[in-house]
Amino acid sequence: MKKLINEPADVVDEMLDGMVAAYPDGVRRVDGTKVLVREDAPVEGKVGVVSGGGSGHEPTHAGFLGPGMLDGAAAGEVFTSPTADELSEMIQACDSGEGVLCVVKNYEGDVMNFETAGEMAEMAADTDVAQVVVNDDVAVEDSTYTSGRRGVCGTIFVHKVAGAKAAQGADIDEVQRVAEKAIDNVGSMGTALTSCVTPEKGEPTFDLGEEEIELGIGIHGEPGVERTGIMDADAIADELTGQVLDDLDPSGEVATIVNGMGGTPLMELFVVNRRVQEILGEEGLETWNARVGEYMTSLDMCGCSVTVLDLDEELKELLSAPAETPGLKV
Repeated sequence: MKKLINEPADVVDEMLDGMVAAYPDGVRRVDGTKVLVREDAPVEGKVGVVSGGGSGHEPTHAGFLGPGMLDGAAAGEVFTSPTADELSEMIQACDSGEGVLCVVKNYEGDVMNFETAGEMAEMAADTDVAQVVVNDDVAVEDSTYTSGRRGVCGTIFVHKVAGAKAAQGADIDEVQRVAEKAIDNVGSMGTALTSCVTPEKGEPTFDLGEEEIELGIGIHGEPGVERTGIMDADAIADELTGQVLDDLDPSGEVATIVNGMGGTPLMELFVVNRRVQEILGEEGLETWNARVGEYMTSLDMCGCSVTVLDLDEELKELLSAPAETPGLKV
């Protein structure tokens, strides 16, 4: 399998150095770690908002570093949680004295290491640490890597809402509250048309026949709810959006993301979005904001996910607030 890499073991280090080289005025690397932070971190008078997880999901997480979103992002090896030591370094690097909120996707390694890191930061620097766990994947209740639902692309909305509230000068309890509100009102579901190929392995991580797709897939290639024959874009949009709406039961206005998994052309994502928006209209819902693109990928996997956030006035205000990051600008 052809990849634009050097040594597989160096991929994450070289990726992080490349991101700093691309955005030298926006991000910097914490010495001796795989942690990137805002160039101006810690930001005086502001709660820090941090996240992290395995690499291979770019632009998640470091692509959302900047004013209005994240202060810090830790990168583990591909599809592997960052260590507790590095997460603790990140938390401390982003603490201006107002505390730090950790936004964690619901994978057992991430949750365990963030909890340990928070305890370490509290002991080392008396940092006030809070945590929220994103579990927006409506496809499965438990999986290979989780107890409960997986955290997937809905995490982007949580980053945006928490980052905006922190930028307003809110205290850590308020930042945590709005993050929890977003988590309670967001749902996602994805599909894979192909497997992904990790740099170390160099071959597909799971077998998927030429005439097969997987519905409800996770962002690491975890099994979904059904392996079925090829479906057209409208049928896939019907399945994913229908499952999310059945679970979420939104009313009124929503925000949506049609997210590419890394190997899907924008042309195809817009075709899916066309049908997603038709479905929402048929259900009497009004789309307040629709995003289409790559927000949380799975290396080179072909496929997509659909995310719906049920809105109120507070969430709309926070989503509308300015943000300046490599992966999202408002």
